[in-house]
Amino acid sequence: MYIAQIILILLTAMLFPGIISRVKARLVGRRGPSILLPYFQVLRLLQKGSVYSRTTSFIFSFSPVLNIAIMILAILFLPLGGTTGILSFQGDFVFIAYLFALGRFFMVIAAMDTGSGFEGMGANREALYGMLVEPAFFLVLGTLALLTGYTSFSELFAAFHNAGLINNAIAFLMIYVLIWVSLVENSRLPVDDPKTHLELTMVHEVMVLDNSGFDLALIQISNALRFGFFGILITNLAIPSYSEALVFIPAYLVVQILYASLVGVLETFRGRNKMEKNPQWIITISAVGILIFLGMLAINGKLI
Repeated sequence: MYIAQIILILLTAMLFPGIISRVKARLVGRRGPSILLPYFQVLRLLQKGSVYSRTTSFIFSFSPVLNIAIMILAILFLPLGGTTGILSFQGDFVFIAYLFALGRFFMVIAAMDTGSGFEGMGANREALYGMLVEPAFFLVLGTLALLTGYTSFSELFAAFHNAGLINNAIAFLMIYVLIWVSLVENSRLPVDDPKTHLELTMVHEVMVLDNSGFDLALIQISNALRFGFFGILITNLAIPSYSEALVFIPAYLVVQILYASLVGVLETFRGRNKMEKNPQWIITISAVGILIFLGMLAINGKLI
């Protein structure tokens, strides 16, 4: 059961970018590409070799492999319908945050390893945005840990849904914060535009300009898995993690479709922030997380 669920998550993660592209196309009156297009693009890239600049070291080729390994490892910690995570220990949500930071660190130094000024600018922005959005992630999970008394994903979500209607109602605000955190983590609008072609305003895409072939495929897969990771988190907040797999897995697929469609709508009707406004906007996400944290303290009588 564990292996089947993990394989399903890995296979369906690539639907996310396809759904986003299709929704955006439909909203502007175009037919749009097939939602399966990302699969074909990745399969084509996997069959190609990678080209490396003479200025790069082993770090550049190691980073894509490490990032996809980190995303697969992170998913193994999440409960998937009636089962605990394959990996689980007290404080594992803190470990996940450090895993993400490790992946970002290697992406940053791999971009700088190319010796490109453009990739260096993208790496600088990626590091800044990651540092600013990390508190929001910790605040959401820290609030859950404070409410339930657990620090493990598997125990945390199960206890949260048994904690009462008021706590379940606040899950909506937590989902709201996680959606914006995921958009920053994945360098999507309004922080970044993956379709832009101006290097001076790009973040993630400018960091991977020198990647090609097999390495580029790994980067695209890891990006899709990151959306899948947040999709599982949101599903666990909306649906009790102890639900049977026959309930949880379809719920996850529905959440992913709605989640991707929402991203497509946002990217269609909202423009990108001005570059200098991004730090302020990201900090507001953490501010909402603080309000949730204080609200839960007040509800439980722990706020003096």
